[in-house]
Amino acid sequence: MMKLLYAPASPYSAKVRMAAAYAGIAIEEVLTDTAAQSGSLTDANPLGKIPVLVTEEGRPVYDSRVITQFLNRESGGKLFPRNAGKRLYAEQLEAVADGICDVLLAHVYERRMRPPEKVHDVWLDRQWSKATRALDALCIDTPKLPQKITAGHIALRATIGYLDLRFAGQWERGHTKLKRWAARFDQKFPELSTLTPK
Repeated sequence: MMKLLYAPASPYSAKVRMAAAYAGIAIEEVLTDTAAQSGSLTDANPLGKIPVLVTEEGRPVYDSRVITQFLNRESGGKLFPRNAGKRLYAEQLEAVADGICDVLLAHVYERRMRPPEKVHDVWLDRQWSKATRALDALCIDTPKLPQKITAGHIALRATIGYLDLRFAGQWERGHTKLKRWAARFDQKFPELSTLTPK
């Protein structure tokens, strides 16, 4: 069985866990300490970043977008449409969701790793504006939620889960369409909603 090195709070890990479940691919989930400077994580990914999927042959697959493409191939196309235009939309939705997570994580680590007097507020504001601009765009053109979802939909749900985890009370204003979208997602796919960042 394939193994997934993951952390429960990671939106990228959540996306991969949800994608594997949706695609019907069994994986062994291995809780991983991202602060460790050596061990299974750095052996699998020299960057020391999660998630990492380790195939049955022992080959590591990373980062999360490479993993969703791999899972798509392994599942016979359950995560991305075959139609070129629809596939591009799914890939871009995944990229936007991941990009939001990138700036949110930068925001979190700036506050976590520096003493309060050294936190660079101008830089934090710039990161936050990137996230809100992308969220605004998603509210203007909110993705439909079809019966057959894609890795893009899954990535967006993982991102909203991360926002709820780390930025509750800060992101919702002006983005209620996305809150409603996430609630509809959870109603349609309750088995995936349990895998959002915790």
